[in-house]
Amino acid sequence: MPNAPVADQRRLLDVQALDTRLSQLAHRRSTLPELARIAELETQLVDLHTALVTSQTAVADLRRELTKAEADVQQVRDRATRDQNRLDSGQGSAKDLQALQHELGSLAKRQGDLEEVELEVMERLEAHEAALTEVTAAHTALVEQRSEVEAQRDATFAQVDAEAAQVAAERAAAAAGLDAGLVTLYDKLRGQLGTGAAALRGRRCEGCRLELNPLDLDGIKAKHEDAVVRCEECGRILVRLPEGE
Repeated sequence: MPNAPVADQRRLLDVQALDTRLSQLAHRRSTLPELARIAELETQLVDLHTALVTSQTAVADLRRELTKAEADVQQVRDRATRDQNRLDSGQGSAKDLQALQHELGSLAKRQGDLEEVELEVMERLEAHEAALTEVTAAHTALVEQRSEVEAQRDATFAQVDAEAAQVAAERAAAAAGLDAGLVTLYDKLRGQLGTGAAALRGRRCEGCRLELNPLDLDGIKAKHEDAVVRCEECGRILVRLPEGE
């Protein structure tokens, strides 16, 4: 077991307290409520984006379908207009004029059928455009909500990071000049146990909160004050404090 100046051992408790605070800040940063809310909103946005693309595709398809239906109706109208003009001019034989009259009747029926198709497409397009408007509004609202939560997250990040930087500076100052062997052991234990040093108050280790048995306690008391001792229960460095501290 290494030795280290008693003052260094007591300063190690300050380092441990600052390391604990840094761990708390890191935990707070990684478990912000805003992070869970952002993840939830992202999931909702993925689903809503799928619905948005589906709705946009349906509207685009129906607009193309309507354009075609309108063109079909217009084509029949143009043909009927030409036939009517020829009929009105009286040019051609009686047989030709009779054929024009028959064709005009067929064109009128064809135009009626096509206009029904056009109307049906228009009605479907209107319904899908209304749905697209709703989905777009919902998507926009979610994006804005996500931006607001991200701003809250970033503000908290900045606050936590600023405090962590200050604590890290204090930690560096507290650890400066400490016995190298003591620091090496402390860092090793902290990596294994989360905390590397704890105060011994009375019979209790403040790291594992267990009381030492009288035999172990007597053995610790018998050691020189510069001796680095460890808890028999948890293995942490035990920093012996004067009575009353």
